[in-house]
Amino acid sequence: EVQLVESGGGLVQAGGSLRLSCTASGIAFDDRVIAWFRQVPGKEREGVAVLSTNDLSTEYADTVKGRFTISRGGPKNTVYLQMNNLEPEDTAMYYCAADDKITRSVAFFHLTNEYEYENWGKGTQVTVSS
Repeated sequence: EVQLVESGGGLVQAGGSLRLSCTASGIAFDDRVIAWFRQVPGKEREGVAVLSTNDLSTEYADTVKGRFTISRGGPKNTVYLQMNNLEPEDTAMYYCAADDKITRSVAFFHLTNEYEYENWGKGTQVTVSS
């Protein structure tokens, strides 16, 4: 059974930082695409950051570029999203997504809603106060 579990969300003031974690089980972790998406009620889900666990290539949404960093670290089945200089507009439910297909490098297409991820976590809430 494939399972993705997010953690690290919470309430933070504008300008603060949070680190989200996505831990995967029941899925091959190498040569895959792992992404972070976020969604606000009433708005379309948007891709935030994506990482290839093969070549560690990354792509970011323009709205978070320079502030967020996606990375793979220890333990090996965990992907992080370091969020710095948080803004109230970053408030959303953040979801981790993983693709079952073998992928060696990411492109911006992997950050769009047109790309279908097979596996999703239940989300972790991030709330940024002004």
